[in-house]
Amino acid sequence: MCPSWTGNRFINHTLEEKSAQSESSEEDSSEVVAQADFAFFDPKPDDFHGVKILLQTYLDNKQWDLSGFVDLILGHTTVGTVVKIEDDEDDGVFSLITALNLGRYKDHKCIMELKEFLLKVGPEKDVKDSLRLLLGEEAHNVGLSVSQCVVNLPPQLLPPLCDALFDEVSWATEDEPTVELRSSFSFKIYLLISRIYKHKNADQKKGPRGDVDEAIIYIKLEDEIFHKLSWSFSFPLHTQHVATHGASSGVISLSLFLLRNYQLRWLVMAIEADKASTFWKELHTLIDEP
Repeated sequence: MCPSWTGNRFINHTLEEKSAQSESSEEDSSEVVAQADFAFFDPKPDDFHGVKILLQTYLDNKQWDLSGFVDLILGHTTVGTVVKIEDDEDDGVFSLITALNLGRYKDHKCIMELKEFLLKVGPEKDVKDSLRLLLGEEAHNVGLSVSQCVVNLPPQLLPPLCDALFDEVSWATEDEPTVELRSSFSFKIYLLISRIYKHKNADQKKGPRGDVDEAIIYIKLEDEIFHKLSWSFSFPLHTQHVATHGASSGVISLSLFLLRNYQLRWLVMAIEADKASTFWKELHTLIDEP
């Protein structure tokens, strides 16, 4: 487990965010600098709309009980954090992180639909067998780690967000009022559902990809570490759209050009809980690199 998260539940991050506004020529381009004070909060019912926007494509274009999933997250106050801008009248949610015990909530419609979705898309029999075990017989030991954010969230927020999650899970195993609740946070496995861009020629031993193109582009910085430490599988999304929530039009255009040779895919990862300390160290190293 990672070192204790020392700070309050309310933490401010004053960061400068720069976004280039694309114009007809480089001479006309301008740069806008915005300063934001980010704060960490426990999820609450008023966050419903903001959290639902973050999770609107969590299961691609599948019609499922997303509202029930959001209600489950917001009612799960022992563990979980949302990131907002301090004193923002709009009360928008910029990031969310939490962990839900798949066994504890197995009878909720949203969790049943999520399990059904994952088992349906598992590409191979051995993958489906392993996944069926995690989602069924071993579900009481599995924490579904839900982590979503806007695309331009400062990466410096990642370490304290992960610290908060791991610490709250650890505290819950000691502080919850009943044995049943305490045991529901004793995760042995974390299951993550994320997305990557995979080069169309990534699986070819030789091909036109060249050395300049990465085989995989990780949309979320932390997923590169999780992927290395986990058992995983991937499969194509039905909707091949670029992840652009919160991005400027110039960034969207550039992303479409740079990713023209890539396929947007799901990445489902299962990581042993005792590897959390390794993840934590590697994340800090990655963020702290100059």
